[in-house]
Amino acid sequence: MNKKILLVDDDRDLLRGMGVSLRASGYDVVIAQDAVSAVMTARNARPDLIVLDIGLPGGDGFVVMERLQNLPTFIPVIVVSARESEPNRARALEAGAQAFFRKPVDRQAFMASVQTALSQPPTSLGARSSSSA
Repeated sequence: MNKKILLVDDDRDLLRGMGVSLRASGYDVVIAQDAVSAVMTARNARPDLIVLDIGLPGGDGFVVMERLQNLPTFIPVIVVSARESEPNRARALEAGAQAFFRKPVDRQAFMASVQTALSQPPTSLGARSSSSA
């Protein structure tokens, strides 16, 4: 069974391009274009990974990450954003993102990050370790 990735972005061209790359690498892709549908799709589709934009209609990516913490199983998140300030990067990583990429994304580095995030065994929220480094 292929790993399922939820792509969340309001930029249709980016969704199309990333979707093609991920599907070509053998992943199943589901799409959401705003914060509300991102959370609902994550609950219903149970993806193995979420690729999340920060600037979304209906709430930003940080709100989505906060709401995802209520899910019974941890879903790794990779943030892809045009908002590349150090505070946004630090905030995303502190909120649990596995990686942070600035648009336009370096495809090779992004795909390596996807593979790394998907190679980690799934855990329940209670089993997640939190680091305070």
